[in-house]
Amino acid sequence: MIPANRAPAQPTRWQQLWREALTDPLELLGILGLADHAATLLPTADTGFAMRVPRGFVARMRRGDPHDPLLLQVLPRAAELGEVPGFTRDAVGDLASRAGGGVLHKYHGRALLIASGACAINCRYCFRRHFPYAEETAAANRWQAALERIGADASIREVILSGGDPLSLSTPKLAELTEGLARIPHVARLRIHTRLPIVLPERIDAEFTGWLAALPLQKVVVLHANHANEIDPAVASACANLRDAGASLLNQSVLLAGVNDSVDVLVALSERLFATGVLPYYLHQLDRVAGAAHFEVEPARSRALHEALRDLLPGYLVPRLVREVAGAAAKLPL
Repeated sequence: MIPANRAPAQPTRWQQLWREALTDPLELLGILGLADHAATLLPTADTGFAMRVPRGFVARMRRGDPHDPLLLQVLPRAAELGEVPGFTRDAVGDLASRAGGGVLHKYHGRALLIASGACAINCRYCFRRHFPYAEETAAANRWQAALERIGADASIREVILSGGDPLSLSTPKLAELTEGLARIPHVARLRIHTRLPIVLPERIDAEFTGWLAALPLQKVVVLHANHANEIDPAVASACANLRDAGASLLNQSVLLAGVNDSVDVLVALSERLFATGVLPYYLHQLDRVAGAAHFEVEPARSRALHEALRDLLPGYLVPRLVREVAGAAAKLPL
């Protein structure tokens, strides 16, 4: 209930753009001049995973191209409806790693917080597309349960914000967390895994960078871009602002059939990232989540692509090819 003498808070520009995201696949195809392809492109039944894509990201797609690599990442497809052996709802063992309060504890020295279940974009290959966010959200109750678990374990040096997308939360909500973390002496680093600076770069506004710059922790922001076409001048500006706020910038990509499974595309991505001040970090083999089998690249081909990258790029531009295996102590080289 808003007091009568106080006007409701107005949404910021990034929040307004979030609200204006496309959620209708037919509208998306119409904008791209692909309405005539709807019958062959779209599923005939509900996939159980809604489409969401910011209009600014749509503007980077090639009009009239049903194979555009950005479009393929967000458009629901009939292939999502089939059951494929080996593809499960919990592909990386998140459920077994739950420590309560939205905390996942998989790896020594690190605690991952499911900060929010919301994303500005719903990537069709998302390994958490079936995750029970309603049961596990660390931001609930001012982060209290998560902070208590982190404070009780002196081995935790790094807190990782994930989701959903942690930057879907308002900056004041993020500040609640870091005020609590600042009181925990054994926490040295905050790592933020986010796709928002790529798909909604307006999120990196002055309020956010002011908060980030003032953090009394080492700061790492891990971005998620899969194709060089995702990185436009607005994204480059957002990355510059993150660096100016003291963050180290890394990128992790997912190897996706039809999107980036070629040497030329992967080389262009690494080059574009580095020109934007972002270091290529991981190239993930697809997590085998139900609904995403059509994106899988065979491991032998993944290794061949990675070997070709090593021949063409300096070592610091070659991301590590890895896969996540449930129960493993770390991500595994492929």
